[in-house]
Amino acid sequence: MEKVKTILLSKSVFEDNDVQAERLRSDLQKNNICLVNVMSSPGSGKTTLLVTLINALKEEYKIGVMEADIDSDKDAVTVAKLTGVPSIQLHTGGMCHLDAEMTKQGLNGLGQGFDLIFLENVGNLVCPAEYDTGANINMVILSVPEGNDKPLKYPLVFEKSDLAIISKTDAIPYFDFNVDECKEYIHARNPRSSVIALSAKTGDNMTELIQWFRERLSQR
Repeated sequence: MEKVKTILLSKSVFEDNDVQAERLRSDLQKNNICLVNVMSSPGSGKTTLLVTLINALKEEYKIGVMEADIDSDKDAVTVAKLTGVPSIQLHTGGMCHLDAEMTKQGLNGLGQGFDLIFLENVGNLVCPAEYDTGANINMVILSVPEGNDKPLKYPLVFEKSDLAIISKTDAIPYFDFNVDECKEYIHARNPRSSVIALSAKTGDNMTELIQWFRERLSQR
């Protein structure tokens, strides 16, 4: 019987990106810049949450925003209009995620002198979790209408999160959503992740999120 050639794939397909991401993260740390990679599904309320958070912190820190999407500049225009902070749009050309090189290009386009930069990744819970952007903080947002079982269905994004937000808690009366159960699912995947349930619309628990960022930024 003819032998079949076997190839051992010992090198990760993500290895080159991981090297670039570590280099970028190191450069950010040297320049005392905190980059936050924000991941979520479309419609999770991440733009509304970011606007509220930025407006609470912009007097203390120089903040910039990078909005990634396949097309349109709507989110970048909205953030700039409602916060007054520099905001740029990153078009991915059909890609469903950002990688370290794309992030670096975005940072170059945004400019210098920032303390805190939010990178709003492309809206989905799968692809963005697979690529290290070089961010100092990975933040994932799960909204109440999506259901509390998402940490079981999309584990990687929660495994990589430093901060998990359960958003739109004002909608809990209208959905079968158990906050405590959701927190258990998240911590089963990642015991180190901070979890904050809040509503950017009503302001409920936003103070906890604002304080979380102040504490992290004080550690730079």
